[in-house]
Amino acid sequence: MHTPVAPLALSLGDPAGIGPELIAEAWARREAESLPPFFIVGGASLLAQAAASRGLSVKVSNIAASAEAASVFASALPVLGDQDAPHIPGEPTADGARLALASLEGAVRLALDGSAGGVVTAPIAKAELANVGFAFPGQTEYLAAACGIAAEDAVMMLAGPSLRAVPITVHVAIADVPHMLTTDLICRRARVVATALRRDFGIASPRLALCGLNPHAGESGRMGREDVQVIAPAVDMLRSEGIDATGPHPADTMFAPHKRGSYDVALAMYHDQALIPLKALDFDSGVNVTLGLPIVRTSPDHGTAFDIAGKGIADPGAMIAAIRMAGEIARNRARQGISGA
Repeated sequence: MHTPVAPLALSLGDPAGIGPELIAEAWARREAESLPPFFIVGGASLLAQAAASRGLSVKVSNIAASAEAASVFASALPVLGDQDAPHIPGEPTADGARLALASLEGAVRLALDGSAGGVVTAPIAKAELANVGFAFPGQTEYLAAACGIAAEDAVMMLAGPSLRAVPITVHVAIADVPHMLTTDLICRRARVVATALRRDFGIASPRLALCGLNPHAGESGRMGREDVQVIAPAVDMLRSEGIDATGPHPADTMFAPHKRGSYDVALAMYHDQALIPLKALDFDSGVNVTLGLPIVRTSPDHGTAFDIAGKGIADPGAMIAAIRMAGEIARNRARQGISGA
């Protein structure tokens, strides 16, 4: 028996990208994919045009409150709010960026007050948002600030059928990574990951595998000291706290098929160390989920893809997976009586 959960709130992402058309596609496949009810914040006419660009027959229905979404969802794509913008695939504009920001802010606000069961964010164009006053490196950092938690405690995890991976440092230059990595930062984020895997994913005893930073995990210090002086002490500290952590493991072998079964999540030291294997394995089904928030947030693990927007060829798999995962996490939290679900 399912615990009742409020419908999910979806943000539009950049209107010139593939987000709106993939949202329409996900709704069109709602029954086949067994998706939970959701609604979109803003962009009613934009979504109708995006659906038409893929040859979809999608009825768009404006709703006055999020509570109406569940009853409308079976027959129409529910849209809350009257904000809109022109739909010009592949041609981002300032008006489109303003709509993307308003949609994101509205979706998060509804999740925070309990009107939505969680948030699924479509891809944004960071440069376009910065031009209209968005002061954050990405949506994850915005979510942390909106929820009133420290940025270090909002942890990005990329999840697909083959792999879960977490970058300890995220949107920073490679040259800055060795200076930013500390034992405290690794432990702080690993604790968030372990708690979230238990609470949100139902893994009773999560196994965390930590990547080394340097080739061959440093070769006992001969190829850099970070693995010995920073990462290994973090593993020891986590194990002393009862967390099943291992490493540092050489990153060039850690993602091989026979290795992936030995852990539940890989903790990588920098952005591409986590995202390259995830996207190589699960590009069309990868989900970006933010751990450590009081609300549920997922996003498809791909960008705006302006070059293919409006051409009807973008794969909806990651969007569908993000909606499904948000619903599953929200139900897990609701069963445990966790507020914010």
